[in-house]
Amino acid sequence: MEKKLILRGMLSGLAAGLLAFVFARIFAEPQIDKAIAYEDGRAEAQHALDHAAGLVAHAHEHEVFSRTVQANVGIGVGIVAFAIAIGGLYAVAFTAAYQRVGAVRARTLALLVALGGFVTVFLVPFLKYPASPPAVGDDETITERGALYLSLVAASVIVGVLTVMLGRQLRARYSAWTATLLAGAAFLVAVGLLYGFLPSFGSLSVGSPDTDIPQPLLDPDGNIVFPGFPADVVYAFRLYSVGAQLILWGTLGLVFGPLAQRLLEPAAAKARTGSPASLAVESATGTAS
Repeated sequence: MEKKLILRGMLSGLAAGLLAFVFARIFAEPQIDKAIAYEDGRAEAQHALDHAAGLVAHAHEHEVFSRTVQANVGIGVGIVAFAIAIGGLYAVAFTAAYQRVGAVRARTLALLVALGGFVTVFLVPFLKYPASPPAVGDDETITERGALYLSLVAASVIVGVLTVMLGRQLRARYSAWTATLLAGAAFLVAVGLLYGFLPSFGSLSVGSPDTDIPQPLLDPDGNIVFPGFPADVVYAFRLYSVGAQLILWGTLGLVFGPLAQRLLEPAAAKARTGSPASLAVESATGTAS
């Protein structure tokens, strides 16, 4: 049963990844093109300033793959492969939750697990370290930022699991609504502590100054020779990043729910049909054989 659910989760991830790729290709990729164009233009302006000052210019690094390949095959394979992997893990989480919850339909649980995955795997880390287009962020800190981001993802998932466990414990003493509110408040407090403990990187953290966004390039006399990075590109890129993740997790929950229900609920329906109460109903209505 578990293997069948995981397979359905991976298939759902495939569908979610394809839809997310289409969205990202249409909306997010143009923002990346604008960022790369800015980066190239700024590099040319910096080269001209260095040449005028008699400085040795650094050789331009050639890309292994063209921009066309990156924007189509590269991002497509990356998103779909990620979505399939997430779909398998999502199915594992669904299976673990399904064995422990009460009278919750498979479709409803699938959407709840997808919502929890969106919040813990993406939204919480994103609010601390939001995605940024090329040319934004210090290249020297990319390894450290990546490690911190993955650490926050792991910590967020752990906090989410503990929050669910806390909510179940609180339901023994309080109503379901009160237990949910208390567990949600505990989750927010824990996330706030994580945000305060982990370091920030300028504009890569919500509420921080835009120190990682390139400012206007100036010549020795203080004149602007190239403008700063356009803020609207950063905003649009991050907005579309959220949109792509919403599509991915939403599609995952909507597609996996019916697939899981068809697999899980026939057994439950058969058990209900074979019960004495159901047999009595069938006899009274003339449907029993």
